[in-house]
Amino acid sequence: MSNATAPPALHIENLRIDRGGRTVIDSISLSVPAGIITGLLGPSGCGKTKLMRTIVGAQKITAGSATVFGQSAGARSLRRRIGYVTQSPSIYPDLTTVENVRYFARLYGADKKRACEVIDAVGLTAKKSELAGNLSGGQQGRVSLACALVCDPDLLILDEPTVGLDPVLRAELWEQFKGLAARGKTLLISSHAMDEARHCAGLILMRDGGILAHTAPADIMRRTACADLESAFVSLVRNDHPSNRPAPHYPTDPHRRVANYDSSQDYCLSYHSSPNYSRLTPEATS
Repeated sequence: MSNATAPPALHIENLRIDRGGRTVIDSISLSVPAGIITGLLGPSGCGKTKLMRTIVGAQKITAGSATVFGQSAGARSLRRRIGYVTQSPSIYPDLTTVENVRYFARLYGADKKRACEVIDAVGLTAKKSELAGNLSGGQQGRVSLACALVCDPDLLILDEPTVGLDPVLRAELWEQFKGLAARGKTLLISSHAMDEARHCAGLILMRDGGILAHTAPADIMRRTACADLESAFVSLVRNDHPSNRPAPHYPTDPHRRVANYDSSQDYCLSYHSSPNYSRLTPEATS
């Protein structure tokens, strides 16, 4: 398949989500190319988690559509292709680290060797026999990440995975994320920390259920004439109206050169809460 015709990993069109009598996602359209890290940034309650839940098929859609690798979000065939890490660790505190990961490995049809591989990948080999409930919050988050990685997903969705972690551990996790992107995996990572945006090839900045910008970090700073992303975000908020919302553009991927990615291609964008959700398993209903 040529670069120009390669389908996006995610495609959302005119998505609207109403909840409790109000619109929490307001008619957004966007596409995300495969094989890169895309950051989903914005303040708490702006709709980041709702959008992620939609992509994994856990959120009721009021209008519009969401597709993942060309299939409707939530399709049974996608369950082994998506890893989802929620804000709070979705693990069993009365099981050890290795028992938690092996449980999800069995659900996905992976073997015990794979469980040990992902435990080592997240740096928890020394903690594999400890009860998950006795681990620190950061370590529990890494157990949850290992459970999501055990099926070797093509798409990894992480909802604020670095909240509450020390700077060293945050840096280590981002190195792991970059390594996954280098292997061709697609990552969508939400955060409200603007300093983490520099690790991403593309950014989706959200506010009040809408999208302020969908482009590369450097492009956001260039268009706002700001020296850092936090200032750029504030500038976008102050000048928020449809005519100021630029079409998304991705420059050369900072993680690697993706074989099926055309850096000259612009991806569709229109414009325009955080409950936790238990991890999807192959047995979960659509």
